[in-house]
Amino acid sequence: MRIADDWKDYKVLKTGDGEKLELWADVKLLRPDPQVIWHKKSDMQKDADAFYERKDGGGLWHFKKQIPDEWKITWQNLTFIVKPMGFKHTGIFPEQAVNWKMMQNLIKSAGRQIRVLNLFAYTGGASVACASAGAAVTHVDASKGMVERAKENAKLNNITNIRFIVDDCQKFIEREIRRGNKYDAIIMDPPSYGRGPNGEMWKLETNLADFVELTKKVLSDNPLFVLINSYTTGLQPTVIANILKSVFGQGDVEADEIGLPTEEGLILPCGASGVKIWKN
Repeated sequence: MRIADDWKDYKVLKTGDGEKLELWADVKLLRPDPQVIWHKKSDMQKDADAFYERKDGGGLWHFKKQIPDEWKITWQNLTFIVKPMGFKHTGIFPEQAVNWKMMQNLIKSAGRQIRVLNLFAYTGGASVACASAGAAVTHVDASKGMVERAKENAKLNNITNIRFIVDDCQKFIEREIRRGNKYDAIIMDPPSYGRGPNGEMWKLETNLADFVELTKKVLSDNPLFVLINSYTTGLQPTVIANILKSVFGQGDVEADEIGLPTEEGLILPCGASGVKIWKN
């Protein structure tokens, strides 16, 4: 497991009974987490400034005291906006810092301009991290609201080398194939389930391998890396590694769980990532 342990103003304070208490700068949020099946040792809700309650068909934030509508946290020299949003989200997945650092190092060591395609790109953590390392990034997400937040994160860091696209990722790839556009690195963080613009059903276990095959057609002749991240419960890192190897060939494929340390001395598992790296 790779652990994102270099945050200065983010911490997982306590966990238990399906919840985690996190410190985001100076705000304590209590959120559900399906991986937390062990028991809690104290009443975390009494320590929280706000907590998210799951309800049928969604959920609801409860605010125990007045907190900002949004605020900022910093990782290394990058700053991101945090905001309690629907479906328990905050706009940032802190565990992804392990991938941000790895991709930055690869981009900086490449010794050339790297074109990065970030698919299912959400609020742009990976886009901003790669662009800050000198890459030219194309950021694609089907949610206009999430792309707007990604633009705000880029502006906050004075980053201008990101092209933002609101589109269905598969439709975008198909058009890029027809246009002949190529990328040196591809990042993807596909959902477990979803629907396309015309009601097409996406299920990760059924569609991921075909989608990765499709992205191969926009990979340049001198590629740097392809990274797949997944939060689908039960999807093993080895599955991601096998997809990468079957599509892009054996060798230089790494796949791991990623996680976060907690103040209790536990490690909170946060999904799996796999990366295929080309040695140039």
